[in-house]
This record gives sequence, structure tokens and C-alpha cells, in this order.
Amino acid sequence: LFCFPDPRTDPWPLVYSPLPVTLVFTSYLFVVALGPSCMRQRRRLELRALLLAYNLAMVALSSYMFYEFLVISVLANYSYLCQPVDYSRSELGMRMARVCWWFFFSKVIELLDTVFLILRKKQEQVTFLHVYHHGSMLFNWWSGVKYVPGGQAFFVGMLNSFVHIFMYGYYALASLGPRMRRHLWWKRYLTILQLCQFVAIAAHSSYNLFTECPFPDGFNTAVFLYVLSLLALFLHFYYRTYIRGKR
Repeated sequence: LFCFPDPRTDPWPLVYSPLPVTLVFTSYLFVVALGPSCMRQRRRLELRALLLAYNLAMVALSSYMFYEFLVISVLANYSYLCQPVDYSRSELGMRMARVCWWFFFSKVIELLDTVFLILRKKQEQVTFLHVYHHGSMLFNWWSGVKYVPGGQAFFVGMLNSFVHIFMYGYYALASLGPRMRRHLWWKRYLTILQLCQFVAIAAHSSYNLFTECPFPDGFNTAVFLYVLSLLALFLHFYYRTYIRGKR
């Protein structure tokens, strides 16, 4: 299962070959590297209306994906401990594969987060954590949709979609300007929610490394190691922002 692409998703946009997603990633790195110097002599853009529309659209997309992951897993009686991929062309199997593709495509859309930061001349927020997280998720979910669209992977997509409902909701409120600042006291708890997500995913993927589960160990190992790297980076961010920052 690890070596062979899923014939159901192969014809879908950006899936067949790694070349398109590699070109998207390369273009993203060019924007990160050259964008700040291009904006140096230009006035920063406010983009309030665009940011509000974008973030509300991402809230809607995240809500749709969370709903699909949850409802399909319930209807198909998915196991939260061990779920192999349903490679059939049944209605629920195809529906799960489609929402996995949408989750992958949402990671392409989310690269706009970085573009907007650069256009608003907020380069200090384009950190290693920011670029690493956005760039790596592209390839992680490309390989997921290419080889295992469903199965254990649904849990990661479902949790991440749930967290992103609140995250993009926060960004939508923040885009309304300084008058909303007093209503955004819960930013710290949003970071805690993200950390809880990583702990849950690490526990979920590592459990299957020690049990007999017909889901490729290679993917579970990759997810486990990757989420540990995110956990370390987000803990560092939390300490720097909310603990050391306050001192």
C-alpha cells in the first residue's frame, strides 16, 4: 500500500505527479525570499476587506471539511484506533477520498497567509516555524492523497480542520483592526489548542506502530516524527511569546 498510488485520486488536480506541487513550493520560497525586498520601497497594503473575506472563506472551508471527516467516519463506522484505507469506489470511500483532496488543496490556498503578511510588511511574522509548517504540509498531504486518502489519515485532517475553524475565525476578527484587539484575549488558548492537537496526533499515530494495524507503518512513522517537530517548534513559540515575553 505504501508504494502504489491510489488509482482513484491519481487523475485529480495536482496529484498525479510531484512536479506541480514542487513548482508551487518553489514559487512559495521565491516569494518568501524576494517578497520583502520588493516591498521595501513600497507602501504597505492594508487589505482589510480582502483579509476578512479570505479568512471567512477559510472558516467555511474548514467547517465543511471537519463536517465531512466527522460524518463520513461515523457513517462508515471508522475506528479511531486502527482504520485501514477504503480503496473501494463505494460512495463513502470516494467521499472520504474527496475530502482528503480538499484538505490537501486547502494547504495550497493557505500559502496566501504568507503572501498577505509580506504585502502588509509584517515580515517578522514570516518565521522559520511559519514557512516550515506551510511548506511541509504541502508535501505531507500530497503523499497522503496520492497513496492513502482516508484510513488513519482522516483523524489528522479532522482535528486540523477543527482547529482551523477557530484559527481563521481569530484572523477574521483581527483583520477588522485595532478596535477588535480587546476581543482577542483568547489568542494564547488558540496556541494551547494547537499544541493539544499535536499531542493527540502523536498519540494516535504512535499507537499503531505498536499494534497490528493494516495501515502503512511508513506513513504513521512519518506523521509521528513530523508532529514531534511541530510540537517542539510550537512549544518554543509558546514559551517565547507568552512566558518569556511577559517577563
